[in-house]
Amino acid sequence: MTLSVRKAAVAAALTAALSAVLAGCGGGAGTSDAGREARPGTPAASAPAAAAASPSPSVSASTSTSASASASPQAGAPGKPPTMAPGPNGLTPVFERTKQQGDKTVALTFDADMTSDQGPRAAGGEHFDNPQLIATLRRLQVPSTIFMTGRWAEEYPDQAKSIGTDPNFEIANHSYSHHAFTSPCYGLPALDPAAARADVDRAFAAFRTAGAVNTVPYFRFPGGCYDDEALRALSTAKVTAVQWDVVSGDAFAKDPGAVAEQVLAGVKPGSVVVMHCTRSAAPVTEQAIQKIVPELRKRGYRFVKVSELIGK
Repeated sequence: MTLSVRKAAVAAALTAALSAVLAGCGGGAGTSDAGREARPGTPAASAPAAAAASPSPSVSASTSTSASASASPQAGAPGKPPTMAPGPNGLTPVFERTKQQGDKTVALTFDADMTSDQGPRAAGGEHFDNPQLIATLRRLQVPSTIFMTGRWAEEYPDQAKSIGTDPNFEIANHSYSHHAFTSPCYGLPALDPAAARADVDRAFAAFRTAGAVNTVPYFRFPGGCYDDEALRALSTAKVTAVQWDVVSGDAFAKDPGAVAEQVLAGVKPGSVVVMHCTRSAAPVTEQAIQKIVPELRKRGYRFVKVSELIGK
């Protein structure tokens, strides 16, 4: 099966499972890139049409067979987190999941979304954070990777520091502004290559300013949208782009049971699950986690951070 056909098939399968979402995380309605992120900000397109419209970059989402470090550092310990070797022509590598037979590990990832222009909404009382979710992950002792925007870290510096100094978590980069790195992407305003590269640096700077130390050189494209130009723009950032293979459907969901069922139906050994750490955009995620975690543990799964999956 060719790469483009495989990615289109994956896109169609994931899109069919997505819940409709509303404007709220940096954009209006879009028309393509389905099967990537269930992004708060636009209704998902129908599966067949969106799959045809999705970009198919020549550097595909890869498994972790080419990690440049042999093992993940222990949580909170010094050491360089593992990254993947650059792709063809030096493009930024892309990671989706591992495919290690018999190793029942799964990484739960949470996008802490906030756009550069949502300050007035936060000042008006809208909650882009979810401290109860973080508390539940701590209580259940679930190692997790938080893909944080720089704007979120600026709005909630105390929480960013608390998450970024807790060995249970690692903070990865979800851009500063949550603007698109390629277009079209769910109606998000797009950045040119130079602005995209600077946006990544600005997010890492916001984490440092907040006092977060458990940061890793991983990046998640806003909306999950990327192409070769975007991968080329980030090539000097020395990051590994991280996608996913399981869409939780938590964006604007109202039924935590349905979110849990969707995750449980999709998880395989080595899976990366995309969820959200934003109350306004994903209000039932914490309740869903209370169902997902014990059931996966009952099935023999062990929760790990993305760094451990890449380190394999």
